[in-house]
Amino acid sequence: MANRYEHKDSPYSSHSHLLGLLPDVGKGKRLLDVGCWDGSVSQLYLERGFTVVGIERTRHANLPQQLQLVEADLNIGLPPIQGTFEYIVCADVLEHVLNPGEILKQLRPFVKPDGRLLASLPNSGHWFFRLMVLIGRFPKHDNGLFDRTHLHFFTWDGWEELFRHSGYTIESVQPTAIPVARALPGRNRWLTVGIGERLNFLLGKLWLRFFAYQFVIQAKVI
Repeated sequence: MANRYEHKDSPYSSHSHLLGLLPDVGKGKRLLDVGCWDGSVSQLYLERGFTVVGIERTRHANLPQQLQLVEADLNIGLPPIQGTFEYIVCADVLEHVLNPGEILKQLRPFVKPDGRLLASLPNSGHWFFRLMVLIGRFPKHDNGLFDRTHLHFFTWDGWEELFRHSGYTIESVQPTAIPVARALPGRNRWLTVGIGERLNFLLGKLWLRFFAYQFVIQAKVI
């Protein structure tokens, strides 16, 4: 099976939005990549000049050499980590752990006073999710809103409440678009990304709760 956590290069994807929240030049600032998988996205942080520490349950082949990997199962809790970070990134990970609120609380001491936590979060209030539930279906897919490995299904209000109760305030939120180019890989890329995904993104800006495929948030510790 293809890596469902591979880098998503669409300008309307969660990875592009997360990168947009980071400085273009890292200048050695420390970044913690929580659930870094195979390090393909961590590599992008390294290329910007960040010092990157990653957490993942197992060591994948071809990890970036500069990535400082901490092997740990987040379902057990946050592992011992040295130092604090200007940025902590939770990309497509909180919906997969048993207790996301506890992980968020454990991460708080590692966020520098002027640091930020960035996260991408699936939207279970998306129109497609609502439609499937309305007609009595709850499919299990290899990725997407019905990813079979998701343990939590939150709407925007649920995610906002989780972060607030875990000691954070959300400063900004951006919607992502349905990954049309991945759903229709054989079609013209300009047509799918340039029109389909942009339209989805603009709809998400107009009605976040209903059209956002994912939420990309920036939060600070209260």
